[in-house]
Amino acid sequence: MRVFAYLGGDVRSGSIGYQESPPAGGPYNALWQTCGTYAAPIYDEYAVHSLARGAIWVTYRPGLAATEREKLRAVLVTPIKVKQGEQEREIKAKTLVSPRENLPAPIVMTAWNAQITAQTADDERLKSFVEQFGAGDRVPEAGASCAGGFTGTR
Repeated sequence: MRVFAYLGGDVRSGSIGYQESPPAGGPYNALWQTCGTYAAPIYDEYAVHSLARGAIWVTYRPGLAATEREKLRAVLVTPIKVKQGEQEREIKAKTLVSPRENLPAPIVMTAWNAQITAQTADDERLKSFVEQFGAGDRVPEAGASCAGGFTGTR
């Protein structure tokens, strides 16, 4: 797993260049990408804002088999246990899923300040990543919704 040290809160307009592809933090647009599954690439600037709101962004190489994409969807609904006082409850991670050209591996899973690559959706590290980062509680805009943002693609 690669880790980064982006602080968040750096809101900009226009196109933004990033150190990583896909980015794992940094400046972002005021508008976020609505969480969901997209059939075409999405804008980094909106996706990074969704990361800042606690989303996990799964990018995959175009041409990834439908069976692999289905396995990814199953991984993304892994229940996340969160504590509220003495109570524990289960939530589902906020997620973005989109194809992306020129990835370093067939699958790249990104959260704010963290990223892993995988050759297949069967890689157990993917589920662990969702369990570790799916609560979205270690992000600049913890508790913010991933709904109501941009819903288009590139």
